[in-house]
Amino acid sequence: MVVPMKIVTRVKGVKPRVIGILGFDGVNVLDLAGPLETFAAARAHETESDWSGSYEIRIIGVSARSFASDSGVVFKAEDVLSKVASLDTLIIPGGPGIRTGAANRNVIDWLAGRASQIRRIVSVSTGIYAVAGSGLLDGRTVTTHWRFAQDVSRRFPTLRLDSTCSFTRDGPFYTCGGGNAAIEMTLALIEEDFGSRLALSLARELVMRLRPPGDHQDPLDPSQFECGPIDRLADLPAWITAHLGENLSVEALADRTCLCPRHFGRVFRSTFNSTPAAFVERVRLNEARRLLLVPRNRVENVAQAVGFTNPASFRRAFQRCYGISPTGYQRYSRHRGPDATPFAPGNRSAVHYRHKTATAA
Repeated sequence: MVVPMKIVTRVKGVKPRVIGILGFDGVNVLDLAGPLETFAAARAHETESDWSGSYEIRIIGVSARSFASDSGVVFKAEDVLSKVASLDTLIIPGGPGIRTGAANRNVIDWLAGRASQIRRIVSVSTGIYAVAGSGLLDGRTVTTHWRFAQDVSRRFPTLRLDSTCSFTRDGPFYTCGGGNAAIEMTLALIEEDFGSRLALSLARELVMRLRPPGDHQDPLDPSQFECGPIDRLADLPAWITAHLGENLSVEALADRTCLCPRHFGRVFRSTFNSTPAAFVERVRLNEARRLLLVPRNRVENVAQAVGFTNPASFRRAFQRCYGISPTGYQRYSRHRGPDATPFAPGNRSAVHYRHKTATAA
């Protein structure tokens, strides 16, 4: 999918403000699309009597006209950074492609020569890595996505980072945390250009709040992001199956799910209708049965592969579960083929087969 990248809104007789939004391989689509769509929404209001200006929005490729987002969406830019004409506002989205590498270096170098010619420089989420790398934000109040706040503080210690703000303004520099914050920040840019009437109208249309720079976000309730005990057990069966040769004691499994062993045991029984020990043994024996179908596999090797340290205890567990010894099962599967049905304790077929093989011996 190729996304067209030029949007122009004009009021007759007024020179449009040129908004440049950078694009690069690995850009975050939301960081780019949030400001883009917010400016585009203003087109429906271009006949408002108090709107005394217009926008021309250009997507600018950092190194090439075509680029792909980190989620695979392909964009085609109208300009390339090295050839772009004058800009009123530059917006630098976030994404893994801007944090390091060629895109990061190209933007830093470009800002060194052109930043003084731009009225506003805006970074969205991790777009701050490029602006901060240029030294333009030294000593300024900024924000970014909470996930990267600690790393930004470590890499750029001269910044005054406030990660609780939706977005900040310090001089000509705007920064935000991404997502909805990018839209809120863009609404503030529009309010700065054309007043609160237009900005409020767009905010209602986009179902967003109109915030001032530096307004703190609503505090997050950490509990809403915590998994419940049952959620923590959701991927445990698959993990057990992939780690049969490891320590699968109740204590080890409880530690993996961040529960105390006693509570883990209660939740596990409630969820899987089995004790953890019985569940693990059943999974181990089922895998052992599969391995025993391979003719070259010895019983001792199979026992070790599925986590039994003692071959004798493996034989007893296998006999108890399937009503036949591992060696007997290997013989049985050779006669019946690979689709041999496992026995259960007391199964008459198992008793008959054991009697038959004992008589033959």
